[in-house]
Amino acid sequence: MTSTQAEIHPKTVRAVTRVVAAAKAVAPVLAGTSAKVRDAALEAIAVNLEEHTEDLLAANAEDLVMARGKEIPQSSLDRLALDEQRIANIVDSVRTVAALPDPVGELVEGRTLTNGIQLYQERVPLGLVAAIYEARPNVTVDIAALALKSGNTAVLRGGNLAKSSNSLLLELMRQAIVAVGLPKEALSSVDEWGRDGARVLMTARDYVDLLIPRGGAELISTVVRESIVPVIETGVGNVHIFVDQSAPVRMATNIVVNSKTQRPGVCNSVETLLVHEKAAKRVLPKLLGALSERGVVVHAGPDVAELAPDGVAIRRVARRDWAKEYLGLEIAVKIVAGLDEAIEHIRSYSSGHTEVIVTNDMANADAFVSAVDAAAVGVNVSTRFTDGEEFGLGAELGISTQKLHARGPMGLRALTTVKWVMRGSGQVRE
Repeated sequence: MTSTQAEIHPKTVRAVTRVVAAAKAVAPVLAGTSAKVRDAALEAIAVNLEEHTEDLLAANAEDLVMARGKEIPQSSLDRLALDEQRIANIVDSVRTVAALPDPVGELVEGRTLTNGIQLYQERVPLGLVAAIYEARPNVTVDIAALALKSGNTAVLRGGNLAKSSNSLLLELMRQAIVAVGLPKEALSSVDEWGRDGARVLMTARDYVDLLIPRGGAELISTVVRESIVPVIETGVGNVHIFVDQSAPVRMATNIVVNSKTQRPGVCNSVETLLVHEKAAKRVLPKLLGALSERGVVVHAGPDVAELAPDGVAIRRVARRDWAKEYLGLEIAVKIVAGLDEAIEHIRSYSSGHTEVIVTNDMANADAFVSAVDAAAVGVNVSTRFTDGEEFGLGAELGISTQKLHARGPMGLRALTTVKWVMRGSGQVRE
């Protein structure tokens, strides 16, 4: 028992440990299944979710009533809410994952050594993948689908706000996989034990091969700080767009507005806009007006306020605003001297998620791409494209902002590791 577990009631520790031990025990079963069986399981999940759309909407309505009673942020309510279209999108995502090439057994590299040994490296499942996340029913299905497709088992902690939704989703998915011959323990949850269940999960070193936190900065930092199992840090998005001197006004406006307002409560929404001083008078009046029309609150200094159209209110920017992930209809705006200052600002405040330049100067574009250190860097595109589905990965586990094992949107390959295989004919080392 770890020191963290010692603070939790022993019954909870034992109960959660039984769940993760059972999931770990069937991991070899999943790893040994064929792609045909795993794809059949995903199709069964898709069908079962589709057939129970009304039940899922009713369960989600219960969660929304509870959440509104707790006065949680609108961005969290948006992530929590399901409707018929969102459920259809979840189903489509499961089928998209099923249609992806099977990563298990994929040859990474191979060669024959001078002594005749055939040496190769192949992809294999990680084993047991755990996830801790908040108020995101779609994540329950995304991670389950990716885990199954890649031959892994999954243990989930989806948070109290989505309790009814996640409970039904898990029940429906377990029914589906059992129907095709897979063990129900391949998909499990520790939601029953609340935060203590999550804490035991974070310390289940003998069982958990990878833990993925998805949520706000506080959740992610807590998981990273308290876990003694391998963790991939994901998601916090202090995302920037730099509008260069040569940027066309219409393109810059469309990109910034889309990046901020298409879905403001997600991690790839832009939070800070940097504008070249020689483009400010040309770009900012229209851009600020367009943001204001869509209800975006602008935080900026007097130099930006001077260029705002009549009726556009500017809140005085504070130093802490440059580091803030708003996850809502707010944005910080700064006028910079040029490319170098923009890059330096991004280096100072970026969370390493997504950074974009809008420019017609391809030399500046290349310099930006080369100098900016982030999981995704874009030229003349919305920041909202940093997404597993948009990148062709099907669903995503999250967006890794670290550099080890996986970086950026994580799909199937992020749930595999590699195995070296040696095939010889009796060779011994001299």
